[in-house]
Amino acid sequence: MKVLIIDDELNICLTLKTILEDEDYECFHALDDKKGIEFFETENPDLVLLDVKLEDANGLDVLEKLKEMKKDVIVIMISGHSGIKEAVRAIKLGAYDFLEKPLSLSKVKLTVKKAIEFKNIATDYKRLKSNEDKQYEIIGESQKIIDLKNIIQKVAPTDSKVLIRGESGTGKELVAYAIHKNSKRKNKPFIKFNSAAIPSELVESELFGYEKGAFTGAARSKEGKIEQAHKGTLFLDEIGDMGSSAQAKILRVIQEGEFERVGGNKTQKIDVRLLAATHKNLEKMVGNGQFREDLFYRLNVIPIKTPPLRTHPEDIPILISHFSKHFSEELTVPEKTFSPAVINELQSWQFKGNVRELKNLMERIYILVSKIDVEPEDLRIIKGEIPKTEFWNQTLTFKEKKKEFEIKYLSTQLKMHEGSISRTAEALELQVSNLSRKLKELKIT
Repeated sequence: MKVLIIDDELNICLTLKTILEDEDYECFHALDDKKGIEFFETENPDLVLLDVKLEDANGLDVLEKLKEMKKDVIVIMISGHSGIKEAVRAIKLGAYDFLEKPLSLSKVKLTVKKAIEFKNIATDYKRLKSNEDKQYEIIGESQKIIDLKNIIQKVAPTDSKVLIRGESGTGKELVAYAIHKNSKRKNKPFIKFNSAAIPSELVESELFGYEKGAFTGAARSKEGKIEQAHKGTLFLDEIGDMGSSAQAKILRVIQEGEFERVGGNKTQKIDVRLLAATHKNLEKMVGNGQFREDLFYRLNVIPIKTPPLRTHPEDIPILISHFSKHFSEELTVPEKTFSPAVINELQSWQFKGNVRELKNLMERIYILVSKIDVEPEDLRIIKGEIPKTEFWNQTLTFKEKKKEFEIKYLSTQLKMHEGSISRTAEALELQVSNLSRKLKELKIT
């Protein structure tokens, strides 16, 4: 860690330099603002100890310049004669702390140590946030994905309820996070709650919290997910699995903005944006009495549909590249290459688990395929069986695909007409002789 000391008293610079070098910090010192800024530009220090009153400059003005040059630098101000006014201004300008002369060397060491710890925590937080943003990134350049991103941009700035629907593995949680990140609540919590992942008897206590003694084992009060999301966003995943009692309480949150913890009678106000997701047919569940009709319409203000991967196979090469980089970094191994034949084959597969299944396949390839260049035979070994393909997504010549279509279509029509060529020909408005010749040509019996 590098520390820059800017003070017009040489003895203070040397004393601070000595005690901090004893703590294994790399130190530089300057006796005026010009030399200090020069050192700041060349050495890029992690922390600056800066005197408020320099011989030819105001330390607070220097602080302002340093913060403009490097916003996240930690600056500790040193003062011999400054008052509250200067201290307040220094903190407003972004100073970490304010130390008064004569300096307590033990306090200097402790303050610097805490400041460095604070910087490390802030750096770790930024890295985690960056990783989180990367983890939730919606990948793709197809029209389906462009349309999805466009509706996210439109709905995110509002506080409207959104119901995200789609098959498993199509990125419903990614959509919810993108809405939160582009909303006015982006700096507040994003809390996830999955009804399907929790035993039904625990859903309400986990979601709404509970008071001490509410049930056996409740030795203390605990806040629920909804309180954790206050002022932020609560994402209710798999809401179709939520029981009727919890549904009623969620409806009250939407209508009244209030709730009670399990075992409590104190009504609490809550300010939260609700996003919900499901892969189930909620309309059918409403008709069967399994889901509240009023809650359905309250949640379904803005419906968003996540597209299954089979409807945008043109994004598969981009997804392969993305997951390849991801697993290369995560497993610290060289990045693999995928031949055009591999790409074409993967684009034709029926990924019933959608993008999640493709990601899992890529992880298996990185773990189980030792060579760098991945070929089609490697896919079949990894998959374990010949996978079903999506008929229209296969990359074949027009002649080959036409023949495949004719075989599939005419075979199906013959079955539908119980093997009768004459009835099939009549239904398809073909001559019997022409149909017979085509069946013989295609070797359909």
